[in-house]
Amino acid sequence: MTRIIAGAARGQRLRAPAGSQTRPTADRVRESVFSALASWLGTTDVPPASALTGVDFLDLYAGSGAMGLEAASRGADHVVLVESHPATARLIEANVRTLRAAGAMGLAIDVARQDVGRFLAGPPPSRPFDVVWLDPPYALANTALEAVLDRVVAWLAADGLVAVERSARGEPFVWPDALAIRWRKDYGETAVHYARRAQAIGGAG
Repeated sequence: MTRIIAGAARGQRLRAPAGSQTRPTADRVRESVFSALASWLGTTDVPPASALTGVDFLDLYAGSGAMGLEAASRGADHVVLVESHPATARLIEANVRTLRAAGAMGLAIDVARQDVGRFLAGPPPSRPFDVVWLDPPYALANTALEAVLDRVVAWLAADGLVAVERSARGEPFVWPDALAIRWRKDYGETAVHYARRAQAIGGAG
């Protein structure tokens, strides 16, 4: 099991698929990512449960849903979790129900049981996402990841942020030209790659 690190649902445990290919993001990495998001948003001095207030968060290749549910716990307005494996998607839905039953969160959380490519091939929402998180299988070829990132651009707010978790030892992938502000943080065997649009001002580096 994993757990929610901070915010309204702090300490709540989440079920993860047993014996599957799912690779939950380590607590240390998750905490570092959300600290980076709070720094980017300028909310490091507010309670964790409000750190992502006003943010719409898209979690692609959601697995147990830990990243998206962490975002909801930290105040995100709307969270969408996309997971193609039916049993894993049902587990995410069960985690959402558990957190709501505990009174930990009542914000908008949607689970899409769909392939990421097919999901992104649909019409982008009228309100684009402020943060798009991707944690694809490390075995996913860079060419496939790059095709997904090309589609992500249309779903991203003008000043939004994209973050991708990959193996620190993996070959580098190519970002879309539109996401020209880029940086990387390594956490042992894990690397998190960040990018924003070229016209975005400020942000972590």
